[in-house]
Amino acid sequence: MGHQGAAIPDGGDLGHRAAARRRELGLTREQVAERADMDPGYVAYLEEHTPRMTRPALYRLAEALNTTQDHLLGTDTDLPPGAMATEVPLPRTTVLSSRRCLELIEPGGVGRVGLVTGESTPVILPVNYLFHEGAIVFRTKDDGVIGERLPQDIAFEVDRVDGVMSQGWSVLVRGRAEAVTDRALEEELRAHAPVRPWAGGERDLFVRVVPEEIGGREVSGRVPHAREVGPPER
Repeated sequence: MGHQGAAIPDGGDLGHRAAARRRELGLTREQVAERADMDPGYVAYLEEHTPRMTRPALYRLAEALNTTQDHLLGTDTDLPPGAMATEVPLPRTTVLSSRRCLELIEPGGVGRVGLVTGESTPVILPVNYLFHEGAIVFRTKDDGVIGERLPQDIAFEVDRVDGVMSQGWSVLVRGRAEAVTDRALEEELRAHAPVRPWAGGERDLFVRVVPEEIGGREVSGRVPHAREVGPPER
């Protein structure tokens, strides 16, 4: 079966980005296929080739991988959010429930830590994080901006924005950030729930944040779709 609808421009490394994101989430191709309403063979094909996808198919794939179409296309690195022309003239904004907020941040990824350092302006830093047993976990330096100020109440924000489709979401968490000092928990995190520091380097201090307040908003503009089966027609 071929694609329905106009094809998007060549995605370049779209397949590689999709495969990397799938592995990051710990999903199989079959699980992604089920989430995206695609045939598993098509998911395998798009990961191994340079695919030409319809906009609806790309939308569903991004939804399944909890990321954005811009990220899969590699067009989100040079432009700030919202700088691209949109295909959705009147997107809808929804206030998210706490449960939905947790569902969105549970897969992990990159978030931003906001904290007060004693200076007049709060510091906001990006970190790679995971959600483990009801808490946000990330790694930092013992003597870094965050590590030196623990424990402390912080804000933690995660968002995914697709400028082309005027869709995305943002979740804000408030809670107490504390260093992980329990040796057993630290070993468990290292063995079973590793967190790769966003900026690289030696960052051996695990920080745990239990959400005390959580809220968010979602902007959406749904597009119609048809199930993708097998490789696209040439």
